[in-house]
Amino acid sequence: MQKKPHIRIGAAPNRSLTIAKAAPRHALLILLCGFSIFPIYWMLTSSFKPLAEIFGAGLLPAAPTFENYPEAWKSMNFLRLAGNSATIATAQTLLQLFTATLSAYALTRWEFPGRSFIFLLYSLTWLIPFQAIMIPNYVTAVNLGLRGTLLGVILPFSASSFAILSIYNAFKSFPKALIEAAVMDNLSELSILFRIILPNIKATAASMGILLFINGFNEYIWGLLMASNIENAPIQVGLRNLMFLEGNITGNAWGTLMAGATLTSLPIFLLYVILRKQIINSFVRWGIK
Repeated sequence: MQKKPHIRIGAAPNRSLTIAKAAPRHALLILLCGFSIFPIYWMLTSSFKPLAEIFGAGLLPAAPTFENYPEAWKSMNFLRLAGNSATIATAQTLLQLFTATLSAYALTRWEFPGRSFIFLLYSLTWLIPFQAIMIPNYVTAVNLGLRGTLLGVILPFSASSFAILSIYNAFKSFPKALIEAAVMDNLSELSILFRIILPNIKATAASMGILLFINGFNEYIWGLLMASNIENAPIQVGLRNLMFLEGNITGNAWGTLMAGATLTSLPIFLLYVILRKQIINSFVRWGIK
């Protein structure tokens, strides 16, 4: 008769000890979350405060008012400027994904002289802040007559080294056997790219597209330089203009400014609500890389 193996069961872990060890880490995380959330909380509550309560010590408005929101909506021309920012962000995202896809495919698909040097240049340009090249870009845009147009805001961001390098890594890990099989089937290069590779890395492309859209929607400095009139400005420029409303320099229109900031945050907040899982995956995916 075969003996049953003797299984030694160790002592169960001390649950109280485990909780005690994890408590400091959780307390630190809660504290950091509080620091992150409090400015948003202050913005939201201040948008409902009347003038007399703006700098009060109360955490909640004693007499909530909605008067700040119509004033901010009207002063910002919210719908027009939000539409401008959405147009800018969408166009920049599509252009950056398109240029990144073609560049990454060329770098991974073919061997040609200078390929490593081009990849190095992409890596170096990623490290150069936009402020360092902002003046030459501004002079070029003015000479081309693009100042005061949405096209002038979009074109300088039609390519992104970050997007190129990220898509390059996805293409690099794609199975070469599938590409070789497609070549044997006499598929063209564009067919290989759009029918074989892209459908299999659509999650990566979608994650990158979400990050690019958020960055494009939040663009401020370049939009401010290009905006010769408020009608063709992004929404962040409209938010800045609220600071120059009558009385705000002396601190009398902070409620309106906070209402405008809340309205400006709504499109990205709604995007997060709709694509919550994908956005979290995007930050995890590209944050780790």
